[in-house]
Parts: sequence; structure tokens; C-alpha cells
Amino acid sequence: MLVSLSYPALSRRCPLALAVVAALLGTPTAIAAEAAATPSVAVQTVDTLEKLAGGPHAGFRANHAKGVLATGKFVATAEAKKLSKAAHLQGAAVPVIVRFSNATGVPNLPDANPNASPHGIAIRFQLPEGRVTDIVSISFDGFPAATPEDFLGLLNAIAASGPDAKKPTPVEAFLGGHPAAKAFATAPKPAPVSYATLPFFGVNAFKFTNAAGASVYTRYRIVPVAGDQRLSDADAAKAVPNYLVDDLAARLAKGPIAYSIRVQLAKDGDDVNDATKVWDSQHREVTLGTLTLEALLPDGAKAEKSLFFNPLLLVDGIAPSADPILLARPGAYAVSVGRRVGK
Repeated sequence: MLVSLSYPALSRRCPLALAVVAALLGTPTAIAAEAAATPSVAVQTVDTLEKLAGGPHAGFRANHAKGVLATGKFVATAEAKKLSKAAHLQGAAVPVIVRFSNATGVPNLPDANPNASPHGIAIRFQLPEGRVTDIVSISFDGFPAATPEDFLGLLNAIAASGPDAKKPTPVEAFLGGHPAAKAFATAPKPAPVSYATLPFFGVNAFKFTNAAGASVYTRYRIVPVAGDQRLSDADAAKAVPNYLVDDLAARLAKGPIAYSIRVQLAKDGDDVNDATKVWDSQHREVTLGTLTLEALLPDGAKAEKSLFFNPLLLVDGIAPSADPILLARPGAYAVSVGRRVGK
């Protein structure tokens, strides 16, 4: 039986699992409501995330509960058009809404808390005639599970690893048998100086197809123009709870914030359907364009309750891989959004 643990409690009781709890099926949610008589993997995943966060917390996401919205534009490069015929990659400026977030379902989690990482970014491209398409990424290059069932198994193992659990605890046993999950859990994830200095990674692959019919699988990389800057442990310990949100507002008041949106191109032999397989620096990168943020979204706290992002909300020229984690994400998001907007 699952036990209810808050993330702060878990960080004290099971340090090895600290970063794992922050793993995500994705930031914000898709477009349906929960309606399953027998709990599906998606329902069980959301249930366990809520329990680990000490929830459910009415009106908040089951994961990446704490966030902030900004607006701006994206302008694609000429190289992007060569890769894909997608409408937002043809060169014209496209309005965007961007949500930055902390991991976990704890709505008031301090921004420098280790459980807040990996942070999330969700980008909505607003196309003509009311069409939209989304990118959803995290601030860590890799994922701890290759299937939704394994991800649920990891969460269940964490939930069962309370202070009275026998050694090895369930989560220690799980990590011992799952190298990708252990690598994810033990990798350093220092707190960022700012959302403006934090890179993000797409852990799932997408197939880009251009106007000539040529296709290639890709993974997103979102690189801050200001560079990757992190806090020291000492500075992170002194950071105020909402420093990332405060910093974002202060920076935008002075001027725009920019990111380079890029993709890695798959090489022959790459497994494009396994989120645990990280693509190395030998993979060719192509710059798709520049994302420029200009302001916080007015009344963003109200807007983000109903706003949801979906990595499978795609346009012609971009198609999903068969990665089971990618294909499962909208189902879990649907459960979460149905609970959130219904409260």
C-alpha cells in the first residue's frame, strides 16, 4: 500500500531518491478528464505524485505545480525551414506563451530546494487561425524510465520507502536494478541563478519532415543566450523561496530574455524510442531559431490554472516517435487537468 510522503519529508528520509521524485512525465496538462473505472497507469501515476506531494492540492498540477507564465515571440532560422515544413519554422515571427516551473506537486516549494529540479519549460506557439503547437522540456538531459510502467514503479518504490522501511529500501532496490534511474537520481542538479540562465532538454524524439519529404528524428535543446549559470550551495541555501520568479520579473522589466532553440539530429543506430538514452555531443545540432521573452503574462496565476501544454499537440511537419513515455504523457496530463479545473 502506498504511503503519503511530502517531498521535503522524502528528501530527509531517502536522500538517494531526492532527484527522482522531481522526474516528470512532462510539465502542464492535456485536454481530457479522468473517466476510468479501473485505475490506469496514468491515473495511478497522478495519484502517487499527489501523495508524494502531500496532496492533492486543489487547483494545482500533480507535478510542476509551481510556475510562472511569460509572453514573447519566436523567429525561426533559414535552417529550420530546411528541416521541417512546420508552420512556426518558416521564418515569420510567432507569438509564444512560456511557462517555467519547479518539479513536484508542492505549490509553495522554495525555488532552490533540490526537489525543484529538474525545472520545466513549456512553450506554446500561437499560429494563425487559432492553431497552436507545444514544446515541453526539462532542465536535465535524460529520463529515469523507458516506459510508463517503470516510471510508476519508481514512484511506488519511493512512496514505500518511509523511515520504517527495511534495508535495502524499495527505492534503493529499484535504483539498483535500473541504471538509468540511478544515474538520474545521483546526477548533480545545482540550482540555477535564473530561469534566464538555465538550459532545457527534450528527452523524447520527434520526426521532422521538410517540404521535399525528407525526414530526420530530433531532440530539442533550449539554450539560454546568457549562458548556463548556477548558484553555489551556499548561495542556494540563502536564496529566498520565490527567487526565480522574482528574478524573472526583474530581468524582464529591464529588457527581453533570449534563448536559442535547437535540435540534435539522430544518427544511424540511435534508439529514438527510449527516453533514457541520452544523445551525446557528437550529434549534429541545428539552430531552429530564437525565443525572446518580453513580459510576464498579466494575471498569470489565474491563467495557468486552465492553461495546459501537450507535447503531442503537433502540426504538419513534426510527428511523434514511438517512445512509450512520450505517447503516455497526454494521458497523465488529462487526468491531472481534469482534477485541476474541476476544483
